[in-house]
Amino acid sequence: MARIIDVIEVPDQRADEIVRRVPQSGSGDFRLGSQVIVRESQEAVFYRDGRSLDTFEPGRHTITTANVPILTSLLKLATSGQDIFTAEVYYVNQREYTDLKWGTPQPISLRDGELGMVRLRGMGQYTMQVADSKRFVDQIVGTQGLYLTSQIEDYLRGMVISRLTDVLGSNMTSLFDLPALFDEIAGGMRAKLQEDFAAIGLALKQFMIISLSPTEETSKAIDERAAMGAIGNMDAYMKFKAARAMGDAAQNPGGGAGDGLGLGAGIGMGAGMAGMISQAMQGSMASASGAQAAAAPSVPDVMTLDEAAAYLKVSAADIQSIIDSGELPARKIGSQYRISKGAIDAFLGG
Repeated sequence: MARIIDVIEVPDQRADEIVRRVPQSGSGDFRLGSQVIVRESQEAVFYRDGRSLDTFEPGRHTITTANVPILTSLLKLATSGQDIFTAEVYYVNQREYTDLKWGTPQPISLRDGELGMVRLRGMGQYTMQVADSKRFVDQIVGTQGLYLTSQIEDYLRGMVISRLTDVLGSNMTSLFDLPALFDEIAGGMRAKLQEDFAAIGLALKQFMIISLSPTEETSKAIDERAAMGAIGNMDAYMKFKAARAMGDAAQNPGGGAGDGLGLGAGIGMGAGMAGMISQAMQGSMASASGAQAAAAPSVPDVMTLDEAAAYLKVSAADIQSIIDSGELPARKIGSQYRISKGAIDAFLGG
């Protein structure tokens, strides 16, 4: 005996339940004359074999071949002599769903006119409503099996992020201009998403951007750029850093200078930086030479002014004087002189 449903209704549809299926699984057995009760903020869509039979709006409806004409070719005669057909009914909630959230699961990479490349995270909220119940059930519920707002949010998030990447790529010139463009970006997002939402039977009522913020790596790059702007004279800053690193080397002969000067060597370039690198090498070599001298004194093959002065037991000014006179060959690297031991020995023998 068929299980015949005489009254079809969903009186307790939850606020987060976009669609309720009757019955929850399989097909229901309905007779002509069965009552369909549709409450306010609901629409009922009849389906059989993947096809829409009819859509009922709020009120009480009686199933007849007049209001569901396609039933004529689907009716079957039950043993009781009554016309019975099997189908399923989807009750679609027509309320507006507010405060739905969206966010970027992964940072979005974008070109920036000032920083080159930036990575942004975004988040916000939107309001939507089912506008075409049949289309929504056809494309989302029937194929995707999505019934709750939490499920539809996950589905729509990919759509939102795709459009956000497109809008930001077309409108953003610099990350620093973004706060003033939130309204324009949100407006562009609404225009693009309304078509996407309408294609699946939804109406986008509102769309808001709460935050567009850089990732930690991008924030560090912004901080470094701000610091460079505050410094102003980069050459003076690098000389200060080099002098400070050499001071650290004097207090820590164990090798701290190398770390301090590594940063300066990486940033600077050109002849001026060659002098600072030489100073860094000089500081490190002096520290190493001092430690080695205590164990086994030796004379280096290439000397600084101070080392040449110590070798000849004169002042550094005296060495500078004979270099300037041309009597002692020397090579100037940046702001420092390097003198070979062979040249000094030849000068002494000459």
